[in-house]
Amino acid sequence: MKHTEPRPYAAPEAAARQIVQLCASTQPVQDGRIYIEKINAPFLFTLKGRGSEFGAGIAFAVEKGWLMVHESGTYVKLLPPGEDLLAQQ
Repeated sequence: MKHTEPRPYAAPEAAARQIVQLCASTQPVQDGRIYIEKINAPFLFTLKGRGSEFGAGIAFAVEKGWLMVHESGTYVKLLPPGEDLLAQQ
């Protein structure tokens, strides 16, 4: 008997790919900067992700070289992919 629904972003890779999609659909402000709240709010409130899933997704994306997070944590930059990340799902 299952008491909980499966979490779609429980896997860090799934969360990272969704975060990359959010970044790709967000207009950068200057020099490719995307403020963290522009991707955090849709992930948490629209997609119903959790904060821990968001953090794990960001860490996974940085580790894979998909995103660059500024040391202050206020913005990210979408890095040019070596492969088409948005097409793989």
